[in-house]
Amino acid sequence: MSLPNFSPGEMNASAANVTAVIEYRDSFTKAVTKNVIVVVLSISINYINAGLIHTFQKNQIFYTNPRYILFVHLVINDMVQVTLTVVLFIISYTVYRIQVSLCWVLVLLALLTTENTPVNLACMAAECYVAVCIPLRHTQICTVRRTLALIVLIWGLSVTSVLPDLLVTLATQPRDFFQTRVFCLRETAFPHPDIIEKRDVTYVVYLVMVWLVIFCTYFKILFTAKAASKDAKKARNTVLLHGFQVLLCMATYTDPLLKQALLRWFPKNYSDSMFACYVIIQMLPRSISPIIYGVRDKTYRRHLQSFLLCNIKAKDSVSPQT
Repeated sequence: MSLPNFSPGEMNASAANVTAVIEYRDSFTKAVTKNVIVVVLSISINYINAGLIHTFQKNQIFYTNPRYILFVHLVINDMVQVTLTVVLFIISYTVYRIQVSLCWVLVLLALLTTENTPVNLACMAAECYVAVCIPLRHTQICTVRRTLALIVLIWGLSVTSVLPDLLVTLATQPRDFFQTRVFCLRETAFPHPDIIEKRDVTYVVYLVMVWLVIFCTYFKILFTAKAASKDAKKARNTVLLHGFQVLLCMATYTDPLLKQALLRWFPKNYSDSMFACYVIIQMLPRSISPIIYGVRDKTYRRHLQSFLLCNIKAKDSVSPQT
């Protein structure tokens, strides 16, 4: 995944490396509007996700269920990812260039959390498959201990994918590079061409692996479960939603080709095009998780409603001081 390429001034567009510089500056009104939209969306998503995490913490029934453990990990991961990308977005319109070492920290964390999302969704789809198609062995296969180990494995895969970028950069770049200030993108923070090639290969591998899991689990549920089973239908629909969510997340893996196409088709509106892509690809997938488990899941919805109603009653019970 490449971080969204925005800039109020110069904007670097890269394919194999940074190949073009576009002179474009948003008007003050447009720049403020974009930043307000992004900040409001991020606060809304994180506020809802914070409520889901609080509901998880307050109800022990979720602690022993692998499905909800994977879900809350996804929610926390998404909150971090949204926050980091919004920080980078705001920096691109204010500070613009930052110290390369700080850029490394922000980009690496954003990349880790972004690559975690599709893998986590694939694991959740696999858990749905086990619950519907192998129900008698579900408690044996999907244990809390194995779920926590799976989360560690998810982070391990992401670290293995992202850490070489830093190591190659440290080994190949001159010392002067580490003292420079850059417009904070993956391509500018880690400019070696081999990193770009490795990124493209990694994206293809992730794309194939995740979609294989999504397709296999969906069709296994579709053909294995009985048509009359309400749980099977719900699981099938859940996997479909996971598929749509993954589709949006994986669209970031086509980022280099997308940037080239947008640069070629809309050179004068490149910043606006990338802003729309950022909202659709980065924000929209992170707003689907609350719908899947915060609204569709009866157990989670019941506890979430109880939490919200208690807060409302508590506020109503506090009379204004006279």
